[in-house]
Amino acid sequence: MQDRLTDNAFAIELFSGLPRRYDALAEVLSFGQNTRWRRELVSRLSAHGPHTILDVATGTGGVAIGLAVATEARITGVDISEAMLERGRQRVQRAGLAGRISLGTARAEAVPFPAASFDAVSFTYLLRYVADPAATLAELARVVRPGGHMASLDFYVPPSLGWRGAWRAYTRTLLPAAGLVLGGRSWWEVGRFLGPNIEGFYARWPLDRIVDAWAAAGMVGIGWRVMSLGGGLVMWGTKSGA
Repeated sequence: MQDRLTDNAFAIELFSGLPRRYDALAEVLSFGQNTRWRRELVSRLSAHGPHTILDVATGTGGVAIGLAVATEARITGVDISEAMLERGRQRVQRAGLAGRISLGTARAEAVPFPAASFDAVSFTYLLRYVADPAATLAELARVVRPGGHMASLDFYVPPSLGWRGAWRAYTRTLLPAAGLVLGGRSWWEVGRFLGPNIEGFYARWPLDRIVDAWAAAGMVGIGWRVMSLGGGLVMWGTKSGA
């Protein structure tokens, strides 16, 4: 089962039915926290004034658009789901940012860019879907120039036992049910998948192990912020060797 959860084909299939209502339902089902988490991620990179950014697992382009609004950078977004990318291109066009944001298909495990190509790299909701998170982090850090920056966003498991119990109840029951009512069977499937996937990932990759993997990839000054009582986690760091 674990191989299936980290297989690219499985991830493509899982999200293939989501793009049309993805952005609206992501906000509803996260109680509006998704926007706050993305804003934190964007702020961690925009503060450094990057000129070129790679946004990995860009999905429908929400973070790429946020980065374009917050900076003057040219942004390349990549994802393995063409359906999500097509929705993203529509959003970029409507935002009038097609001249600064380009979206294309690529795997995070092997991004098709030379070393030190970008001032910054962002990635969202990614490491739970790859077979080797440490190797993927090393690959993403490879394309950051020395002195450049990387930041990420993902779900998290609340550290507090009380909030963890409430989170577990929500992700196991209300989230799938709400997804089914508001978005149909595809959202029900994702709702059923998310809670166990998130919890299983952090059982194998607790926060200190993730930090160690960032450091092994050549990142220094690694920081993180647990958000929304533990529902989200934003991390950031600087590429060594400046």
